[in-house]
Amino acid sequence: MKNGTNILLIYTGGTIGMVKDYETGTLKAFNFDELMSNIPELNQLDCNIKGMSFEKPIDSSNMNPGHWAEIATIIEENYAVYDGFVVLHGSDTMSYSASALSFMLENLAKPVIFTGSQLPIGDLRTDAKENLITSIQIAALKEKGEPVIREVGLYFEYKLYRANRTTKINAEHFEAFASLNHPPLVESGVHLNVNYPSLLSKEALPQPFKVHKKMDNNVAILKLFPGLNRSVLTSVLGIPGLKVLVLETYGAGNAPLDDWFLKELKNAIDKGLHIINVTQCSGGGVAMGHYETSEKLKEMQLINGRDITTEAAISKAMYLLGSKVSDKVFKTIFETSLRGEML
Repeated sequence: MKNGTNILLIYTGGTIGMVKDYETGTLKAFNFDELMSNIPELNQLDCNIKGMSFEKPIDSSNMNPGHWAEIATIIEENYAVYDGFVVLHGSDTMSYSASALSFMLENLAKPVIFTGSQLPIGDLRTDAKENLITSIQIAALKEKGEPVIREVGLYFEYKLYRANRTTKINAEHFEAFASLNHPPLVESGVHLNVNYPSLLSKEALPQPFKVHKKMDNNVAILKLFPGLNRSVLTSVLGIPGLKVLVLETYGAGNAPLDDWFLKELKNAIDKGLHIINVTQCSGGGVAMGHYETSEKLKEMQLINGRDITTEAAISKAMYLLGSKVSDKVFKTIFETSLRGEML
């Protein structure tokens, strides 16, 4: 038994946990009991590493809030035993899952690092080994006996990002994720370089760790485009049971000035729908009122998503709804940064 930190690997599915069956050419999930033989480099780490897996690993395209609750439960049940957690996850929906977990894990005082890969772990040119090894090293980082990272992060291709600031930007390159509105927390080179000013500040008297598992998915996303017609808008706004609409607007939060468009939004808000204004742009954020085309949205009290990502906006909305936040304070709480997800 090593004297180092205890790290729990949680495998949900995805390319990173696959090895190639050279007889058939197909990919299959590797057995965690064989982890050290698949990645013998892990033996060089001063960590006690244990692996757990979903009973049925899934493609991340099938990820849903029930699976998020499963990840959160595993972390909750093992929180006192392990110093850090590494979640192996398919890259397609990783930003959604990692953002959701950042809200579900309140008062987190240990690292939860999401990672994955573009190529299987057994591939000759795989990025899986570097991503996994460095994620474990980052999860094990301590100073004066305390973890350096105390939040949910996403590690990919030499950079650790705040999870709820990330977006998948490339389906082919190893550098698959970006965080355009917040700098990396850690960069991996010859040394692990920690960007201390970018980390979430440590509370002097941390509150007890609390896990939220109820996520309300009565939400939708609508991306504006030139030519959006009234019937499409009214159909979306009229979805039975819809509570939150994330509206992806142009540039700094701009939208058409057509009377019918503004009238439909106003009617929906008056009926109790929460509409969150986020930008379609990968970088930058919403500045309602900066242009005439967003002044009307500001007047009708659309929620200002500022520089939040769509992934974080939708998961934050599910979290607030699941927490039974009242309609009266929903806008105020959403516009407040809870886990460093927005300025």
